[in-house]
Amino acid sequence: MSSPLARPLVIGTRGSDLALWQARHVETRLRHAHPSLEVRLEIIRTEGDVVTDRPLRSIGEGKGFFTKELEAALFDRTIDLAVHSLKDLPTTLPAGLALAAILEREDARDVWLGREPGGPLAASAGARVGTSSPRRRAQLLALNPALRVEDQRGNVPTRVAHWREGRWDAIVLASAGLTRLGLLPPEAFVFPPEMMVPAPGQGALAVEIREDDPELTALLGPLDHPETRLATTAERSLLRELEGGCSVPVAAWAHFLTPERLELLAMVASLDGRKLLRAGAEIVAPVHDTAAAAVTGLGRAVADTLRARGAEGILRAARKGTTLPPGRVTP
Repeated sequence: MSSPLARPLVIGTRGSDLALWQARHVETRLRHAHPSLEVRLEIIRTEGDVVTDRPLRSIGEGKGFFTKELEAALFDRTIDLAVHSLKDLPTTLPAGLALAAILEREDARDVWLGREPGGPLAASAGARVGTSSPRRRAQLLALNPALRVEDQRGNVPTRVAHWREGRWDAIVLASAGLTRLGLLPPEAFVFPPEMMVPAPGQGALAVEIREDDPELTALLGPLDHPETRLATTAERSLLRELEGGCSVPVAAWAHFLTPERLELLAMVASLDGRKLLRAGAEIVAPVHDTAAAAVTGLGRAVADTLRARGAEGILRAARKGTTLPPGRVTP
């Protein structure tokens, strides 16, 4: 059988263990859908891989921190497609690029790895908790103001190793990454999404391509998961409306209550967790082509509710407080 393409397909990826797992997962899915397809990986270092000694929020808005170099490789045709964690992608793609597939989502929840059972509510006063995420930091401090939350950068295996070595009493990571790498211990505390609202797009993989490549769009069609695309579209719509990014505490989680009812839960907070707003709504969104506009509208509506409750002032203050000492300190 001849290959669907006249040339090998080049997948661009970051070089971390998790990024390589994700790229190989896409490669496996492509080979399963198109057995004669020739595929190879191209590892590309991004700014987020190079700058590891500073919190993401201290480097501007961090937009495209893990994606810009991959997108540049798409434009110069070094690669044919780029595999991303969807939560790393800015909500507005560069002109000429498109998301050809969003794969079925892994668990979107966050996980607490701690020395004491029970999660943050049971943690001792002054317990040192490592996380690189302002979203997690704010929600942790809202749950337990006595925690000492500190910045922790590095890839997933490194963070887990540092925790096991005793550098932190606990760390918070995405369940999806731990699961994919086989690093999720059975005793881990998994946050209910209502307790720790996940990042928009968390747990989902996105495949980005050049918009003018209909042949590749067709090849990737079998990998796209409509329910995941609709849920994450709602989340990213809210994030776009609030002009959020990795430097401010904005969270959103959408899920299907039934095959046709989609619920969106969102959160905005100050960096110290003292001000925290939640809002949610649901719509009827059957999985078909016309549902995209409905779920985008859902994101806008929940963002409007948060604005009415004071979200813009909270986010303005959070953007100014780009660096914070450990623990609960008012920006």
